[in-house]
Amino acid sequence: MTYRDAVISAVDALRLNKLRSALTMLGIIIGVAAVIAMIAVGGGAREQVVAQIRSLGSNLLVVMPGNVTAGGVRMGAGAASTLTDEDATAIMAEVPSVQITAPNMRGTGQIIAGGMNWATAIFGIDLGWFEARDWEVEHGRMFEPEEIARGAQVAIIGQTVARNLYGGIDPVGEEIRIRNVPLRIIGVMGRKGQTTWGQDQDDVVFVPLNTARQRVLGRNLANARAVGSIYVKVREGESISATEEEIKVLLRQRHRIQPGADDDFSIRNLADIAATREASARTLELLLAAVAGVSLMVGGIGIMNIMLVSVTERTREIGLRLAVGARQWDILRQFLLESAGLAVIGGAIGIAIGIGAAYVISKAAGWPLLIEPGAVLLAVLFSGLVGVFFGWYPALRASRLDPIEALRHT
Repeated sequence: MTYRDAVISAVDALRLNKLRSALTMLGIIIGVAAVIAMIAVGGGAREQVVAQIRSLGSNLLVVMPGNVTAGGVRMGAGAASTLTDEDATAIMAEVPSVQITAPNMRGTGQIIAGGMNWATAIFGIDLGWFEARDWEVEHGRMFEPEEIARGAQVAIIGQTVARNLYGGIDPVGEEIRIRNVPLRIIGVMGRKGQTTWGQDQDDVVFVPLNTARQRVLGRNLANARAVGSIYVKVREGESISATEEEIKVLLRQRHRIQPGADDDFSIRNLADIAATREASARTLELLLAAVAGVSLMVGGIGIMNIMLVSVTERTREIGLRLAVGARQWDILRQFLLESAGLAVIGGAIGIAIGIGAAYVISKAAGWPLLIEPGAVLLAVLFSGLVGVFFGWYPALRASRLDPIEALRHT
């Protein structure tokens, strides 16, 4: 029997038992679909996390004010105004691995432009902000150092604010009012998208830090130099963890914190946030991998079971073939082709379903869809190997039948 005859015979055997073949392939279909969905969803989730973390700025530490305790009640992180822009200057001057610092303060307010208005976040910043966040003005210009120093009444707006206040009109040169303070728009930021926690980074207005203090957001009555947080960008190649420790030591010294006392500030490492999100994505991948492994195992056992039934049903056919000259290898090859065919066809259907499921999940979650051709090829090869592995015993059993006993089988 040639390979062509063996393949035709295997296809005929599968075609004659369509329902049984389909049910046998079910486990393989689910397993391969789970593998494809696992790779696509995991890759898309990881890419989304990396893109969102990159949008916050690379090598970035965020120094936040600490908590305050009043009457035994701890108010939580950020409740105390313990950071000042002098802290930012000291970090920049005394920690060599720091590339730039960006003290800032944040508030919210209603932006009025002509007959339109929009509620958004308002940031008071200095020139270091844009370098720390790896963010550039798309249209117009940045703040000038002189505007930052004297607290000029100028503003740079995000894409969302520009769209909601001006539609398709160029907003540069126009005037907006925040809390009755007129500000001239000098630029529109490039698009940043959402953060890892779903905040629209483009829904924002930037004003010079001194403008925010003196006119827009107001001074902190307890500390006129207080800032909401300090963004610290670490130089490329420098250790972020070591820099974090140096900043901690410096701020404890500056704030005269006694040994053993709690810090009156906290430092957030965005790389840790990225690692946490990636760990979550890996957990999802492991879950899908477990589902895929169990499904492929069940599918393989199903193939073995059906092939054993097929050998029993076709015992007289096998005996007749052996009696007219077929070799044991011919019988072995025919049954292996049938089991491998079941697995490969099931794998192909599983790939189609897996791609569809990954598309639906990625659309619902807003993740990019990443399907690697190598993973698809691997899934097909693996499903074929499952067919050969679990079909080997039934095929071997069929090939070792005694022709005379097989012909007597009823």
